[in-house]
Amino acid sequence: MNIMETSLKFLFVSVLAVFTMSCGEQYPPTNLANNHIIPKPASVVATHGTFVLDKDAVIFYDAGNEDLKKNAEYLAGLLRPSTGFVVETKATSRNPRDGIYLTAGVDKDSLLGEGGYELVISEKQVKIASPYPDGVFYGIQTVRQLLPADIEFHNDGTREKWFLPTGTIRDWPEYQYRGAMLDVSRHFFGVETVKRFIDYLSLFKFNALHLHLSDDQGWRIEIESWPNLTRHGGSTEVGGGKGGYYTKDDYKAIVEYAAGHHITIIPEIDMPGHTNAALASYPELNCDGKARELYTGTKVGFSTLCTDKEIVYEFVDDVVREISELTPGPWFHIGGDESHSTEQDDYVRFINRVREIVNTYGKKVIGWDEIAHADINSEDVVQFWAREKNALEGVKKGAGVIMSPSSHAYMDMKYDSTTVLGLSWAGLTEVDDAYNWDPVALVDGIEKIDILGVEAPLWTETIETLDDIEYMTFPRLPGYAEIGWTATENRFWEDYKVRLGKQKERFEAMDVNYYKSPLVPWQDEEDIFIEEQKEGEVK
Repeated sequence: MNIMETSLKFLFVSVLAVFTMSCGEQYPPTNLANNHIIPKPASVVATHGTFVLDKDAVIFYDAGNEDLKKNAEYLAGLLRPSTGFVVETKATSRNPRDGIYLTAGVDKDSLLGEGGYELVISEKQVKIASPYPDGVFYGIQTVRQLLPADIEFHNDGTREKWFLPTGTIRDWPEYQYRGAMLDVSRHFFGVETVKRFIDYLSLFKFNALHLHLSDDQGWRIEIESWPNLTRHGGSTEVGGGKGGYYTKDDYKAIVEYAAGHHITIIPEIDMPGHTNAALASYPELNCDGKARELYTGTKVGFSTLCTDKEIVYEFVDDVVREISELTPGPWFHIGGDESHSTEQDDYVRFINRVREIVNTYGKKVIGWDEIAHADINSEDVVQFWAREKNALEGVKKGAGVIMSPSSHAYMDMKYDSTTVLGLSWAGLTEVDDAYNWDPVALVDGIEKIDILGVEAPLWTETIETLDDIEYMTFPRLPGYAEIGWTATENRFWEDYKVRLGKQKERFEAMDVNYYKSPLVPWQDEEDIFIEEQKEGEVK
């Protein structure tokens, strides 16, 4: 350690000492513009003051607004364990001028748009304003990232004050849909693991979680009218483990938890292929009337529902009906990928009938890009993962597109050749590869108006634990969030990798098992402070 670094570390400790003095003391100037928020906000203006959060903290919200009340309680739930403060929530009919204030009192202007928010931090008040409940929630996540990383775990009682830089942030999402997918079929993950995954998504302003609930290796959701789907079809997984499934109450708990984090659950029942678990559970779904053996391998394309049998459509109707009754979101994902054992004419006829069934229960269809061969229209969404030709065909038929290019967005792809987990059939995907793509520039002929948003899938052939999930999603997940939220012209890898590196202590405070990419300059908060001293940002 050289003399300069020693002096700066001493200064760091000294400043912390100043921070713990009484409210009458002067606090060092701050610079809100020097933040490491992910996704990157649209507009940041710093005023170089300090807001102090202490034991008298109160969160106010507009009286009579139940959505704001829920957001206030959510924020209080974040702050109480880490600060040790009581953190009351109070309804108010006027601007309280101090404390934290959540309000719908801002115009629904075209700039903010749906999901947008305005965050104004002064020495006396933190105000998060949006006409939309999700906008206020996203503003809360920004405040969360502006606070020290210690906000992510239980406080040991030594920190009496918490500090925020003053200024104004105006922010809004670039795309309506910002999702991730978790495959719970190849390996099953329980309710608490899914909730943990939702926690990670909410921090970075995702708004959709696509659950891949059925595949060759396992059926993961209770269907009362076809009970053997879970009793038998849910009894195993890749490698021959015991598998598992969600009861209806389990699934309701996931949906409710996601809604509390402003995330929509999108259920997927993959068909007519990827259906061996169902074919093993009910012989009548097979053309020969014989049940298939349970499958614990990883091959694809060998299974298909018998598209000529009426009982198959009765089965699909029951499954879609029961899941739709539990799912308040607008979408139902029908899969449709890699149906190599289904004749093309049979495939098209099947998808057309399933579309009608889904629509009957008030849901809109999402399917992998192969469904573009069917008679889809502007009510449907094609999820591009492999074939540009399919995605373009979907657009020609008026469908929207979710961009999930396997070469960039599949979180189960290895980082490099030494990565123990994951696959590599779509290539190696280091953190820069995951970040450096533009949904609009990806496929010639697909314009921004055609794109609903982006989704990063995590397939789980090699993923068995929460630690595995974390390692393959972090640190790529925040980058996908930024692609979906931040305008392309405001995204730059050289800037992003620095902000990502400054998330190090937050990831560790959250106990995330992340991949320490050599492309990212990982930094502790103390190192960040020293760097700012060297750059003359804090005087």
